[in-house]
Amino acid sequence: MVTQAVTRGAAPRLRADATRNRERIVAAAQEAFIEFGPDVPLDEIARRAGIGNATLYRHFPDRRELIRSVVLSVLATMADEAEAIMNDAPDAFQALEAIVHGAVEWKIGALCPMLSDWMDLAQPDLQAARDRLDIVVTGVVNHAQAEGTMRTDVGPGDIMIIASQIARPLPGAAPADHGYFVHRHLQLVLDGLRTPQRSILAGRPATLDDLRDSCVATRMQHH
Repeated sequence: MVTQAVTRGAAPRLRADATRNRERIVAAAQEAFIEFGPDVPLDEIARRAGIGNATLYRHFPDRRELIRSVVLSVLATMADEAEAIMNDAPDAFQALEAIVHGAVEWKIGALCPMLSDWMDLAQPDLQAARDRLDIVVTGVVNHAQAEGTMRTDVGPGDIMIIASQIARPLPGAAPADHGYFVHRHLQLVLDGLRTPQRSILAGRPATLDDLRDSCVATRMQHH
């Protein structure tokens, strides 16, 4: 009977360990992909996660599945935190500022290339994750514009492009220095989004569909 009790308790313990290992692998892969790109050796990811190569391959038999898990994790984290910010911020523009600064910390600049080169953008779970984030970003932009605190000649696609472009590190820049300048320069851009506006922008506001089309175009160029 004692043996049976131990056996019954082993499965949840194993599942918990497997879940923790999977989370460590995804976190380590995210850091490695940002630092070296999606072609970083999987051995390096296993080393960073503190697990053996066999454990990594047991969870992720190929690189594409690992990248997919990282992208889904980043999108879910961004949406979770953006929703929390919207609920807690005193007004929509302050929520927008917090979300955009957060997007830089989430390294969205590294996300589009992985989507372009490695992902099937029509996968239902990926589409659902992107749609959820799109709803949050579009909502905060619309609210800020309705409140009259944000200029109306920009769209949510513009916001995401701004965040991803500014987040890209300069060649040879140290990570600490890069992070310092990114948030300074990002705040300068955010100040330019406030009303009253002092310029007229060429073209039309960018939508999130425009941003998706850009990722698709990049993917076609690389193939």
